[in-house]
Amino acid sequence: MRSFFLAIYLRDLRLAMRRRIEALLPVAFFVVAVSLFPLGVGPEHDTLRLIAPGVVWVCALLATMLSVTNLYAGDFADGSLEQMLLSGQSAVIIAAAKSAAHWTLTGLPLVITAPLFGLLFDMRAGVLIILLVLPLSIPALIFGTGAVGAIEAGQSAAGHYSILGALLIFTALIAPPASSAALRISVE
Repeated sequence: MRSFFLAIYLRDLRLAMRRRIEALLPVAFFVVAVSLFPLGVGPEHDTLRLIAPGVVWVCALLATMLSVTNLYAGDFADGSLEQMLLSGQSAVIIAAAKSAAHWTLTGLPLVITAPLFGLLFDMRAGVLIILLVLPLSIPALIFGTGAVGAIEAGQSAAGHYSILGALLIFTALIAPPASSAALRISVE
């Protein structure tokens, strides 16, 4: 089971390295989108500090959405997805391996890049930690910006962190089985 996961994970990484432009497109989009906000809003530090959490979160979310559509499309088109499902291994492993590869190729570069733009917007260190820790999704966007707002206001963000932790656990438990069910349905 572990070797099957690793084989799919490494396969997806090798395929992405062959199509470097597609792999780097989400990060390039993120860099361009976040860079344009100071030009459009103006160089006022207080304004940039005020809008920075929302801008970085929304741009990161949009950047990840660029690559999600291609997560299974290539494998479905060339028939390799069907072969993986017919291998006798659990579809949950397939979904988990492809998700891990997707996060490595898209999520990790965004997590590394986000603090640099936090500095561009003059965000404080506590806000940068939030950007590194929280996952990229709509509920995380809502509660993440709420946590940033609470820290900026000098209040505790513990409630926001608790909800985000619960969302992370829920997603880690539900996403691979749901993805595997969707894979099985799409192949049938």
